[in-house]
Amino acid sequence: MLYAIIAEDTPNSLDKRMAARPAHLERLTALQDQGKLILAGPFPAVDSNDPGPAGFSGSLIVAEFTDLAAAKTWADADPFVAAGVYSNVIVKPFRKTLP
Repeated sequence: MLYAIIAEDTPNSLDKRMAARPAHLERLTALQDQGKLILAGPFPAVDSNDPGPAGFSGSLIVAEFTDLAAAKTWADADPFVAAGVYSNVIVKPFRKTLP
């Protein structure tokens, strides 16, 4: 089943985000290589694809996991959690309708 992982960043966490980004992307790439990643990306803090020093306000990941517990376990182990980038992470079942 698909799960949406919706994370909110702590204020002024851009430096922490950039430092932990390689490890974060490595985990996402592993999901992609397994054919389980549907989409992933950050929410810019301002209305721009490149928010510069404004940074990001959070992230969205949609991926396939065996169950909700597995999705939560995976989300809790994210390097952005360990680095203090994320202040809050919500994991919900997701049903893709379109496209």
